[in-house]
Amino acid sequence: MPKMIITHSVVDVDAWLQFKAERADAIRGMGGANAVDHVAHDASNAVAISADVDDVEGVMAALSSPPAELGSAMERHAHVPTCTG
Repeated sequence: MPKMIITHSVVDVDAWLQFKAERADAIRGMGGANAVDHVAHDASNAVAISADVDDVEGVMAALSSPPAELGSAMERHAHVPTCTG
């Protein structure tokens, strides 16, 4: 199973970290497992999520055009809408 690392910025890292369980559930819903959150060492608002995924292209498609529920979660997590994988 490939490991995927998704990087993006958030408005508030501390607020983003509070949603770890919800984020892991969303990744499971996209076919991922073993989600781990990472924050930049330089105190910027850059964060990353690593996860094992079955379908990298499917995850990228879901992130680039998220369904309503995923989009709402991203908004709650203060996600800045730019994503690379």
